[in-house]
Amino acid sequence: MTQIPETAPLAEMMSRDLVTPTEFSNTAIWLPAMTIQHWNAGQMVIEGKTFTDCLIEGPAVMAVMNGTRFDSCAMGTTTEVQSLLYRPVSRKKLAGVVGMSNCVFVRCRFAQVGFTGGDELLEQLEAGIRPLSDEARTPEPKA
Repeated sequence: MTQIPETAPLAEMMSRDLVTPTEFSNTAIWLPAMTIQHWNAGQMVIEGKTFTDCLIEGPAVMAVMNGTRFDSCAMGTTTEVQSLLYRPVSRKKLAGVVGMSNCVFVRCRFAQVGFTGGDELLEQLEAGIRPLSDEARTPEPKA
């Protein structure tokens, strides 16, 4: 009798393409898809990943947790930095956010992503995110 090798169903294999790797470079990451894939794999927080020169796309609100850091990132396009930051009402648990723990973002760009976390983190982000100037938003006419 011929034995058919066991393989994971296609949907299960596809759900791992953003879960298994720990390093991403020069790619676009759609944060809602990454989040759902992690949740489907039983991981409620995205943990231990390094993103280098990536575009991180929402819509999403990222809960910045322990060990997560940003190095030379463009956090979003805004003239009002506070529009990217959300102060949680509950100190115990947050629902409907993307938890990121022990992740590193190097020279990444964020599009349509808001950020939440503790008061200290929000103050650091607010101090570190610079509003986009009018000159940077309006391209100069070509001669």
